[in-house]
Amino acid sequence: QVQLVESGGGLVQAGGSLRLSCAISGTIFTINDMGWYRQAPGKQRELVAVISSGGVTNIADSVKGRFTISRDNAKHTVYLQMNSLKAEDTAVYYCNVRQQWFERSYNDWGQGTQVTVSS
Repeated sequence: QVQLVESGGGLVQAGGSLRLSCAISGTIFTINDMGWYRQAPGKQRELVAVISSGGVTNIADSVKGRFTISRDNAKHTVYLQMNSLKAEDTAVYYCNVRQQWFERSYNDWGQGTQVTVSS
């Protein structure tokens, strides 16, 4: 059993910044990709950013240049630095971790943290 605990969400004015953190604990195998997704009301969950075990990142076009993803492998933690926030960034942000143990793959999600950007 793995637990993903997210923190850092909240209410911020447009143009402001927030930093999300997601700490992974419990049964940890080989952590591959770590990422952030978001879901706004009435919309499907979408990829925000993902980072591989080697540090290669994939950032959604809608947040490129404003959001940065990073990870601390020693702490099993992934971060999302969000700058120049816009009202359209308002959503519940979910942490995602993909692990591997021999031939078995695991895909786990955090409980979500609300980010609200006021215009």
